[in-house]
Amino acid sequence: FQVMSIPFYSWLANRVDLRWLLMAGLIGFAVSMYSFVPITHDWGADQLLLPQAFRGLAQQFAVAPTVTLTLGSLPPARLKLASGLFNLMRNLGGAIGIALCGTVLNDRTNLHYSRLADHLNNANLAMSDFVQRSAANFTVQGISPDAAQTAALKNLSALTLREARTQAFSDAFYLIMMGFLLAALLVPLMKKPPAH
Repeated sequence: FQVMSIPFYSWLANRVDLRWLLMAGLIGFAVSMYSFVPITHDWGADQLLLPQAFRGLAQQFAVAPTVTLTLGSLPPARLKLASGLFNLMRNLGGAIGIALCGTVLNDRTNLHYSRLADHLNNANLAMSDFVQRSAANFTVQGISPDAAQTAALKNLSALTLREARTQAFSDAFYLIMMGFLLAALLVPLMKKPPAH
């Protein structure tokens, strides 16, 4: 989808202030991340297509103007060092973003698991019924009743962890969305690029 947007971006880049194209790209990224927020464990290609397509389209409008605005007006003598510094900052920003997302995923998975586990007790009839049915299925397979009960509880724990991780990913997408919106709000503070 990013490749498909290149002709449209190229046409606009010669007619529109690159800061506004950058802002459109960042807002597009934010919208894409927001469309991931309702993710569930059973999302497949059909549910992921539109958010991914929108992200691909927005990427062209976010990355290309960033490079042009950063390096486009520099004299050739300074371009080599500036390009190296630009790539260093881009990689450093990516590493910080990945570390932040990893921390969010870890902490929020633990939080959601704890919250979900609070509801998994004997007073929860749906949970008790699930454990009994799971244990019965394991018993039919020739597992002893005690081992079947343990296997059913492990199965319940795995399902709870899956849901906690899914909710953590939703939280991470929301956080990324907020980051893109903040970046978009800062774009008007950038220096106006020189005329084409």
